Amino acid sequence: MVAILIRTLFLVCFAVFSMRLMGKRQIGQLQPFELVIAIMIADLASSPMESLDTPLWRGVAPLLATVALHQLFTLLSLKSQRMRAFFSGTPTVIIRRGQIDYKALEKLCFNLNDLLEELRAGGILTPTEVGTAIMETSGKLSVFPRSSYRPVTPDDLDISTGYEGIPLTLILDGQVETNNLPLCGRDEAWLTRQIQLLGFDSPKQVLLCYMDTDGTLTAHPFTDQPPLRRQAMKPDEVMW
Repeated sequence: MVAILIRTLFLVCFAVFSMRLMGKRQIGQLQPFELVIAIMIADLASSPMESLDTPLWRGVAPLLATVALHQLFTLLSLKSQRMRAFFSGTPTVIIRRGQIDYKALEKLCFNLNDLLEELRAGGILTPTEVGTAIMETSGKLSVFPRSSYRPVTPDDLDISTGYEGIPLTLILDGQVETNNLPLCGRDEAWLTRQIQLLGFDSPKQVLLCYMDTDGTLTAHPFTDQPPLRRQAMKPDEVMW
């Protein structure tokens, strides 16, 4: 029993390590050949778990070969557009200016019910609202509404807006994110002072604290109280 648990733990960890070697993209958006390789990795890792008579190397060696094959396919796809089209296919336009390309749907084996469902999931009620819809090689439908149906943007109104980037997390679950503090040019003592000005005794009382790119510091307490905010930096002092 212990031997089975140890083999299972080892093979699961090795399979996860193999998937990590293949990169993050194939986890979020599987290409056809990546889906095949992911299935093969799961199958190869499960075989030595079922029998103690099967040496571990018979599961590890094929996993390494599969990862090496994936790296080869990826390299070929990066170097050659033809190989990329062979392994992953090419995007297909299925709606142009509100008109559905039924032949493209048949080629993709994608029925109208699935298409309408994808459009509704994207906040679009009818195909006539769509300027272009593209079926990506990963199977994801990219939908771009017509210009007359898209929301008005500040650029349409000729309004100038400032820089808006990703908020910088400074405290997470009561723990100071020491790696992020240098990004804003501050230290832990400065952060503690800012937290105290908001009414907290220490960072341990803060569930989440982050700095917006306009210099506003927001702290969420562990209690049901609303988050507290203050201008901790000037916008021109923002460095990230």
